[in-house]
Amino acid sequence: MQSHLPEGARIRTTAIHAGEQPDPTTLASAPNIVMSTTFSVDEPRGFSALDQEGDDGFFYTRWGNPTIRQLEEKLAALEGVEDCRAYASGMAAISSLLFNRLSAGDRLVISDVAYPGTTELAYNTLPRMGVEVTAVDMSDLDRVEAALQEPAKLVWVETPANPILRLTDIAAVAELAHAAGAEVAVDSTFATPIATRPLELGADYVVHSLTKYIGGHGDALGGAVLSDRERLEELQLEATVHFGGVISPFNAWLIMRGAATLPLRMAAHEAGATVVARALEEHPRVRRVVYPGLESHPQHELARRQMANFSGMIAFQVDDGPAVAERMMKELRVVHYAVSLGHHRSLIYWLGTDDLVASSFHLEGPALDSYRDYAGDGVFRLSVGLEDPQDILEDLDRVL
Repeated sequence: MQSHLPEGARIRTTAIHAGEQPDPTTLASAPNIVMSTTFSVDEPRGFSALDQEGDDGFFYTRWGNPTIRQLEEKLAALEGVEDCRAYASGMAAISSLLFNRLSAGDRLVISDVAYPGTTELAYNTLPRMGVEVTAVDMSDLDRVEAALQEPAKLVWVETPANPILRLTDIAAVAELAHAAGAEVAVDSTFATPIATRPLELGADYVVHSLTKYIGGHGDALGGAVLSDRERLEELQLEATVHFGGVISPFNAWLIMRGAATLPLRMAAHEAGATVVARALEEHPRVRRVVYPGLESHPQHELARRQMANFSGMIAFQVDDGPAVAERMMKELRVVHYAVSLGHHRSLIYWLGTDDLVASSFHLEGPALDSYRDYAGDGVFRLSVGLEDPQDILEDLDRVL
């Protein structure tokens, strides 16, 4: 790591200093933004990325850039892993990893509830490329073990799962997957490195949408894949250089600035979400609240064991959700009725069960029953921001 970070630095210090040091020429304290797409060379170098060595320095920004590299070093330090590759969006990171690890004839075992972009890519695109896809309820270890009776190349976990906040026991799934000869990737966007470090629990890869909590301000798209250095060297040439979904240095700089306050923001998100979740549980118009920090969450003990922070995401059910959603669009003042999550401002959106099942999840039978146990006919996904929780509650109460 090219930083002044002391060995053994704690998480708040790591968030600020990892990947950064004063500029050696100007002594500027804040990191520069290197927007150049190309870099001068002082000795002959090959034109193809196949000719480049990892220690050759910067050559072309699609292959590597100083500002992007600073972000990658900061994220790797926060996650406690060897290395990181940053991409232009969360989906760019997800697709880069899936396309790199899977080939025709391989099999993917994926959580049957995950970010819709991930499930739609898995169900609609991967089979066209000859990849077999098996969806399974990752909260049921018996089902996971049964799914791994046939050979699988990769197991894809998302915990907490979007949008119902169902959890997966990462350590247990990793043990089952490795015994079956499969790698494990975990989308940890909802948890962030402040709550969970999947590689410490046995996963092989962790994926983040940097657009969400790590960037934290709703002004920059980004994604990341983190793992050990050897695995990411395999990812670099094909996914980073040839797929080309690289992040802009300016977005990398914005996300790096956001990441510096991630520990403080996650503490505030959790504190606010706890207040809001407990109040919503008592609200007469609310049928059910799902939040990992509540004792009523069916996997609360797993949450306590696996998450050092319960994050700021809440799912809740009401009667006649679509009508309430229409009032929210017109009447909310503090909470924005908008997609996305993990920003400093609160965001809420209605996610109808029938629509999601038809377009993204393709659930049926026991899998659909399991989803409806959490979501009913649909949930409001609430990303609790950094506003005063009483102002958030008063805003919601007006439309509920």
